[in-house]
Amino acid sequence: MQIVTDHGMDLTDSQKEGLDLHLVPLQIELDGKTYKSGKDVTPEMFYELLQNAEGMPTTSQPTPSDFADLYRRLAEKDPDILSVHMSAGLSGTYNSARLAAEMVPEANVTLVDTKTLSCPCGWQVQAAAQAIKAGWPLDKILAHLSHIRHQTDAFYTLDSLRYLIHGGRISHISGLVASLLNIKPIITVNKDSDGKYANVAKERTLKRAIRRIAIIVAETFGEGTNLRVQLMHGQNPEGVEILREELMARVKCNFEPTSPIAPVLGAHTGPTMVAVCAAPMDIFQLLPQTAA
Repeated sequence: MQIVTDHGMDLTDSQKEGLDLHLVPLQIELDGKTYKSGKDVTPEMFYELLQNAEGMPTTSQPTPSDFADLYRRLAEKDPDILSVHMSAGLSGTYNSARLAAEMVPEANVTLVDTKTLSCPCGWQVQAAAQAIKAGWPLDKILAHLSHIRHQTDAFYTLDSLRYLIHGGRISHISGLVASLLNIKPIITVNKDSDGKYANVAKERTLKRAIRRIAIIVAETFGEGTNLRVQLMHGQNPEGVEILREELMARVKCNFEPTSPIAPVLGAHTGPTMVAVCAAPMDIFQLLPQTAA
């Protein structure tokens, strides 16, 4: 079985090491130029471009043909394909993959909507790849991915809402009101329902919002809980370090490498974004970390 995913998920190079993943890029258009996220623009390059841009970025998902071409090539080697994607509630990528699967009858494609994105999505992709290497059957893999999804939470905050507003990811009215009031939202994704953004809390300053995230994590999982934790950001290493210190004071953190947000996601959040992905450590200990 082979794994297809998209560049709406985030895993660092070290996390992807040894995993056989096939990624379909999404496109970003900025100041009249088109970039393929994850292929011809790195996060570092993208945020530098964004800082000097005259306009706002726009994004587009892969077409069904993009997925169909990949499915056909993979099916020549192994027709069984597990296609794991970011939330259908936030992107049309999953729907493109679904349409493509219908176009390629020679491929036996199983689709997974992770109901999330970035590192929470990446953790599901990583677990699927590890499970395949360990020889797990498909039904057991799908059950494990569902368990990870339900047990994993992510929380985001950012200094400016203009990227979310421009990208249509939140209501223009609510975003405008928040901007006028200088509110810094704390956002999550409704992983157990529609896979869309939801506001959890709000603060008056970015630093207070970052500290509030650590409080929310502790309240969600319990003070002192042993957690797998991954920090994420656009271009805000200072914010990441504040969040790291606040989390360490409240929960037991098993930190994964800090991950930059994928450019196609950063186009909707901007450079100030700081986030955390967390889940109980024990749910990942069910699976071997290396091939059997």
